[in-house]
Amino acid sequence: MSAFDAVELIRTKRDDGILSDAAIRWLFEAYVAGEVAEEQMSAMLMAICWRGLSPQELNTWTATMLDSGERLDLSSLRRPTVDKHSTGGVGDKVSLILAPLVAACGAAVPQLSGRGLGHTGGTLDKLEAIPGWRATLSNAEILAQLDSVGAVICAAGAELAPADRRTYALRDVTGTVESIPLITASIMSKKLAEGTSALVLDVKVGTGAFMTNRAEARTLARTMVDVGEAAGVRTVALLTAMDTPLGRAIGNGLEVTESVEVLRGGGPADLRAVTLALAREMVSLVGLDVDPEAVLDSGAALHSYEQMIAAQGGDPSVAMAEAPQRHLVRADASGVVSRLEARALGVAAWRLGAGRARREDPISATAGIVVLAPEGTEVAAGEPILELHVDDPTKLDRALAALKGAIEVGDTAPDSAPEVLERIAAGPR
Repeated sequence: MSAFDAVELIRTKRDDGILSDAAIRWLFEAYVAGEVAEEQMSAMLMAICWRGLSPQELNTWTATMLDSGERLDLSSLRRPTVDKHSTGGVGDKVSLILAPLVAACGAAVPQLSGRGLGHTGGTLDKLEAIPGWRATLSNAEILAQLDSVGAVICAAGAELAPADRRTYALRDVTGTVESIPLITASIMSKKLAEGTSALVLDVKVGTGAFMTNRAEARTLARTMVDVGEAAGVRTVALLTAMDTPLGRAIGNGLEVTESVEVLRGGGPADLRAVTLALAREMVSLVGLDVDPEAVLDSGAALHSYEQMIAAQGGDPSVAMAEAPQRHLVRADASGVVSRLEARALGVAAWRLGAGRARREDPISATAGIVVLAPEGTEVAAGEPILELHVDDPTKLDRALAALKGAIEVGDTAPDSAPEVLERIAAGPR
């Protein structure tokens, strides 16, 4: 006879009580064994969504999901290990540049990544635009590539935090995705399973991000940093701006091309700035005395990228395929581009085929948007602001509908804002 009862635990949390460590562990064990029904776990998730979790509850909830599966053992690597996680945004292709850059600085970077859903793209979807590149690697292949190249970007194995996979599916259909404790446990259980000694979090803030409110983004960042530190992983978070797209390319193959431009020493200034800020945090956390900007400008990061892509079956020298049609969105007046709303552009790219509504949906490697005139650019009436890359003309009208009201041309440029808004580390608040 169990010492716990699912209904009593739900009532405890519903009434703002505290769940013991043993109760949380029992809940997951019983859920996996089928003794706690889906509707009971759904009720618990809703209670947490309303009442939250204490720091101790959250640490135990995360650790229990982590312990539900295997962990990567990186102890055999000769390099210090560090990873980065982004909460996602429009045009966020930072991982494609950052992983090989930090590897070129001397660290090992195991980027276990995901796919896009909705208006934010997925790192794996972007890289799969490269002919031959494969996302699925065995643990042995991951370790071998980290040892030889220093960087790997691949899909997380099914055995890493499987309890998170089950509870996330419930959250997705029960309106409990937005809970900060549940977001934290979901992200951190998977990242801690990677076995790295350090982690940098890129928490996006703005219209194109999951967190549109800076105060809520700060709370999420602080919560994740605390959980990482409690688990013995050195953790830092940066809040970065996401009111306008990062870089100029939105869409899978387009973002790969832009990432290579940055690795070659060019590319948009905002994308370069965010990447370097994260890289500096990563090398600092693992004690490497190296300047990532100098490494980027030397071409060493590009070489690491080419090695990483080739190791996973891709040909880094092949130019990305292009969509057969272009459609220009033009300025309706002369002035300065004062607003390009990130979310609307992300939705438009998604509707063109660059994203998916359901995880099983196919996506296009060539569809997307290139920003020709970013915020602050002076334009004349009729001058193009966006270039839509179209591989299915039937999708164009819905994409254009998403852009209505998303572009503003005014008399003055928008106030300049830094790409990195805030840094959150362990210690006093």
